[in-house]
Amino acid sequence: MRRIGLAVVLLLSIFLAPLTTKAQHPGKIPRIGLLGGGSASAIAGRIDAFRQGLSDLGYVEGKTIVIDQMWAEGKLDRLPALAAELVRLKVDAIVSAGPTVTRACKDAHITTPIVMAFDDDPVGSGLVASLARPGGNITGLSSLSPGLSAKQLELLKEIMPRLSRVAVLGSLIHPGTAQSLQEMELAARAFKVQLHYLNVVDPKTVDTAFGAAHKERVDAMLVLTSVVTTTQREKIIDLAAKNRLPAIYFTAEWVEAGGLLAYGASFTDLFRRAAIYVDKVLKGAKPADLPVEQPTKFELVINLKTAKALGLTIPQSVLLRADQLIE
Repeated sequence: MRRIGLAVVLLLSIFLAPLTTKAQHPGKIPRIGLLGGGSASAIAGRIDAFRQGLSDLGYVEGKTIVIDQMWAEGKLDRLPALAAELVRLKVDAIVSAGPTVTRACKDAHITTPIVMAFDDDPVGSGLVASLARPGGNITGLSSLSPGLSAKQLELLKEIMPRLSRVAVLGSLIHPGTAQSLQEMELAARAFKVQLHYLNVVDPKTVDTAFGAAHKERVDAMLVLTSVVTTTQREKIIDLAAKNRLPAIYFTAEWVEAGGLLAYGASFTDLFRRAAIYVDKVLKGAKPADLPVEQPTKFELVINLKTAKALGLTIPQSVLLRADQLIE
């Protein structure tokens, strides 16, 4: 009997060994890379929204998913090397925090699935074949910024009826800027407004741009999205205040930091929705088969304290349309 019992124990040990080994070595935890041209602190709210999106889908960071963050800190020439590092880490997908990042990955022939958290005009920039059928390894979300820049100009005209000269602060190397300017030129002619484009290619040119705006005696400023403008947000808001220059921006983050007003797609919502794309890719979907989505949530945010400091009275018609008023 003892021999039979010993034999049973040995047999059970043999059959249960694989199960024990499997329990000690669980399946591979998904790994994704978050790549940005600026800094994490500049878009902290967007990153939180992305993390929340993953959490809503049941992911637990550090346990069921790993996020490797890489930031160029405004030095765009570092992007190819940072993307290559993420590939070396064998991430399952790269989340691009902006058009410049996506372009760098595409030019570097990165084959890892890429999810755009936002892009001004992915089709016009040649990043995807079409919104419905992206093709290749890139998909994600479009922010529709080119079409929105005309609406931003319209809002400036609405709060400043005598508006005649507007400085446009942006970067020509940023994908989507050319399209934004084309849309804006059409609107400017309709509103009889003269545009003065100020190209900022690095932080040093921000001061020069404001000097040029002062020389041109512009009435207001429209700030376009780019790595330079995003990383220099505080400086731009401060210079606008010192020059008593009303300015409209592209996301609520600027108004929360003291800017006058912003209108555009909700970038926090776009980053939250990027998590849905990541989830689909991790479950086996191919980027080529995932249509690029357009914004579903737009925001008009106004800082009443800044308006008062500038001596501006925001029309009631505009206030009633605002999603958020900061006092």
